[in-house]
Amino acid sequence: MKTLFLIALIAIAFTARVQERSLSKITTDLKKSTYGSALLHLVELHSMAGGPVQELIDAIEELINDLEEELEELEFNFQQRTNEHNSLVIGYEQDIQDAVIDVNNTQDTLDNLLFPRREQLQVRIEQIQENQEANRKNYDEAVLTREQEHEDFEFQIAELNDATTAVDDALALLSSLTNPSLLQIKRFQNSLKNIEQKIKSRSKMAPMIKALITLASNQNFSDQGIIGQIVDTLNEFRNAIVDSINAQTAAEADAQAEHEEYLEQLDAEYAEFQRQINRVNVDLTATNEKIDQLSEFRDQREADRKQYTAELELENNTYAEETDIYTNLKNEFTRELGISEQALSVVQSADFSNIQV
Repeated sequence: MKTLFLIALIAIAFTARVQERSLSKITTDLKKSTYGSALLHLVELHSMAGGPVQELIDAIEELINDLEEELEELEFNFQQRTNEHNSLVIGYEQDIQDAVIDVNNTQDTLDNLLFPRREQLQVRIEQIQENQEANRKNYDEAVLTREQEHEDFEFQIAELNDATTAVDDALALLSSLTNPSLLQIKRFQNSLKNIEQKIKSRSKMAPMIKALITLASNQNFSDQGIIGQIVDTLNEFRNAIVDSINAQTAAEADAQAEHEEYLEQLDAEYAEFQRQINRVNVDLTATNEKIDQLSEFRDQREADRKQYTAELELENNTYAEETDIYTNLKNEFTRELGISEQALSVVQSADFSNIQV
């Protein structure tokens, strides 16, 4: 028991010496800061006024409590702000990523699907239009060819009609030759030559009329048998001309019918080409509208990406500034709290009447 009491006395004496040296160091440290000097002035004034020590202790402890509460509130608010900042950063980064994905996917759709599709449709329309142009060219050529063929037909029919008239004239003249004079015979021979001129382009009839001319040139037309042969031959020749007229007229009608049928076919083909163009144009219009929509969407999403990036940068800069403010405030509160605790230790020491500021 005595041993324990002795140890306690030694400890009290040792603590007193340590406290004396610590108090001197604390007061020296407090004088290094404005806040610490202000506290020491407060302690000195309170000592000089002879105020209760406990009142001073209570005031400093209240100050310490206020600083601790402010520091705790600062920590809480900054943690809340940090959580908000992290949430905002995650949100902005996700928004940026989503916008980038939308821009890339939309551009990929445009480049690999819609732009090629539009080009294909445009090429298809050009091809059909070329077919239409060829169709109209064939149409115009067919009309021109038919007109030329019809003109040739009319010319040939006119020639044949003239030849028929010439044959009729020759037959009439021949019927009047009973005791023909030399002049009448000459007129008949000229009539045959006129027929030859009318049908000179008809190769199948030319030998027949030439034979008649040869026969007539060697006759004085006194032999009624010869005249009968010439009449029969002229009638056969006339029938051949009429048959040729009928055949060519029928051929012309067939050609005209085929021509009209061909033109109808070309018109139907042209109309089908136009229907194809209309259908492709509907598809092209829809494709262009889709391209415009996706281009507008891509541009909007790119603008969104830039906006999110700017907002993220602003948030980071703002948070960095707030972090600096928080750090400075925390350091200031911590420093003032340490100084206040040192001041409290001075006030709570056994004797602080000799403190000089």
